[in-house]
Amino acid sequence: MTQFQRETVRIGAVRAVLDDGRKLAGVLFFVLAAQFMTVIMLSAAMVPGYDFNSAAISDLGVFPETALLFNVSLVLVGVFNLLGGYAFYRTHGKRWLLGLFAVAGVGAIVAGLFPLGTSDLHSLGALLAFLFFNLQALGTATRVEGPMKALSVLLGLAGLVFVVLMILGDSGNTAVFGAIGHGGTERMIVYPPMLWLVAVGGYLMAATDTRTGAADSTPAGAD
Repeated sequence: MTQFQRETVRIGAVRAVLDDGRKLAGVLFFVLAAQFMTVIMLSAAMVPGYDFNSAAISDLGVFPETALLFNVSLVLVGVFNLLGGYAFYRTHGKRWLLGLFAVAGVGAIVAGLFPLGTSDLHSLGALLAFLFFNLQALGTATRVEGPMKALSVLLGLAGLVFVVLMILGDSGNTAVFGAIGHGGTERMIVYPPMLWLVAVGGYLMAATDTRTGAADSTPAGAD
């Protein structure tokens, strides 16, 4: 096979992914979660004395060693979620589910553009992201089957439980944080939907059914 033929095959493969809403959504979701979890881990290691128990994840967007890395990563989370949510929407046509992905994505973008302590918009964006990334997992449970459906419900509910605990703790009842503290509680909001995005990304990339493995064939634009 000549170099030209190999390049033609590569270009054809890329076009096939771009034309297949399921696979494109899967790639975007997987990359979204993989890069963000990696950045959280690396950023925490770069800040001397960073306290996983008491420090917020968003503190990594303030420290000079990690501010640019973390905030850019968080904005990318929002952008990839918007793009992936729309690509996924092309396969199921449910506007309400697209709305969950859109609000989650916008929340992440706002939280990244306005770092912790610079504006009240950060808190609003973070709350929307915390809530809607987990809600989109629950919503997607209606469009998938088998183990992926169970994982979507389990991880979405797990994250939402810790959203409630975070609200209670930040309202003054810090005892609800228990041994894992504020930092651990926040991670239990973020990690479940990120792990879910890795899983659903693989599910969508591997799907061969024209209805996303479980979704019906409702055309885009249907409610």
